[in-house]
Amino acid sequence: MASNTPMYSIPERFRRIENLHIVFWLLKDMSWALLWKPIGMFMIVPTLTVAVLITYQTRKIKSELFHNLAVLFWIIANCSWMVLEFYETPDHYRYYTAIPFGIGMFFIAWFYLVELRKN
Repeated sequence: MASNTPMYSIPERFRRIENLHIVFWLLKDMSWALLWKPIGMFMIVPTLTVAVLITYQTRKIKSELFHNLAVLFWIIANCSWMVLEFYETPDHYRYYTAIPFGIGMFFIAWFYLVELRKN
């Protein structure tokens, strides 16, 4: 049965990078959970680098761009929170991670409330 629904596909090379990103993110979070400070700190760089690359690669597809910007800021908040816990900073510093989380929420809200309504 044929469908008139438009189909979205992602190039295979982009999909491989996204899958690698999941591996990096899981390694970073597992290191955080197990208190493996050196590995967790090291994994910040590849995790953020690949998130920036994915965001850049999808910049021409608005829905992907806005969602990937939200993910990028989620990871920034997540990495910040991990560093704060690793270095046993006072608990109230954790609330500053709400700033990048909020920026990520802003991108999602903007997409659904403004960009999606344009089409």
